[in-house]
Amino acid sequence: MRSARRRTLALLGAAGAGLLGWPAAARPDCIVTPAQTEGPFFIDTGLNRSDIRGEPGGGMSAGLPLALSLRVSAVTAGACTPLPGALVEVWHCDAAGVYSGTGAAMGKRFLRGHQATGSGGEARFLTVYPGWYPGRAIHIHFKVLAKSAAGRRVEFTSQLYFDDKVNDSVMSQPPYAVRGPRRVRNDEDYLYRNGGRLLTTTPSARDGGHAATFEIGLRL
Repeated sequence: MRSARRRTLALLGAAGAGLLGWPAAARPDCIVTPAQTEGPFFIDTGLNRSDIRGEPGGGMSAGLPLALSLRVSAVTAGACTPLPGALVEVWHCDAAGVYSGTGAAMGKRFLRGHQATGSGGEARFLTVYPGWYPGRAIHIHFKVLAKSAAGRRVEFTSQLYFDDKVNDSVMSQPPYAVRGPRRVRNDEDYLYRNGGRLLTTTPSARDGGHAATFEIGLRL
């Protein structure tokens, strides 16, 4: 059980986390997840849904399916305890690097939504693998709203990255490949260099797409 997992917390914190240098596959489970900027594209849509691939009421974003599981835990005294009832919101660009609600996609709400975590602290989303846009590595934004044991409201925001080898494979396929090679790899991204290694997961191939799981540790 995840609640029984024990890891050292000697290297906790966003600033220190960026210096650890762990490979993505060796990321410890029970650590405080580094925060990163919300960025300019967040929209409070109020969309409570697990399938965020398209517009509310119809229309689907092109791209390879991505089953995304975000598992939220409270980190206390060296243990990870699953956190039920937390609100997890995700948003990201489409295969062409476009965010809904911006530019030509103004008024759209594709690839956005939120879910509450269940008893095991997990929120699941069905989306598409994100594309890239100039200046950034491939990523997904996420925000967690939770309450501490004392009832204090906690808001946490960060970004999720993917292993470069998987990115290379996905970007070589349609509809991504038509845009040509992506310009920024993980280590070249200015935000990734600040804790990105602890925010990286390696998706696995599944059902013609990919599946990815990521552990979010919050210090409440």
